[in-house]
Amino acid sequence: MRRKIQVLGMGCAKCNKLYAAAEAAAKELGIEYEMEKVDDINRITDMGVMMTPALAINDDVKFAARIPSVEDLKKIISEAK
Repeated sequence: MRRKIQVLGMGCAKCNKLYAAAEAAAKELGIEYEMEKVDDINRITDMGVMMTPALAINDDVKFAARIPSVEDLKKIISEAK
């Protein structure tokens, strides 16, 4: 199953760090995925996120306002439906 991994944020250093970590985790898992940066504030708030960076998989927000380790991201991504 192809996963859409979305990093929500306005492009700050933390958002970029989360994007890189999520992409590294997906590559290590060897899954099919597509990465998306969501920087439209209206779209971010419509997804229920008030603090960034945040991560969503297939439009389902998994967490906000933190940057988990690559190992934690691998678990979050692999468990996503």
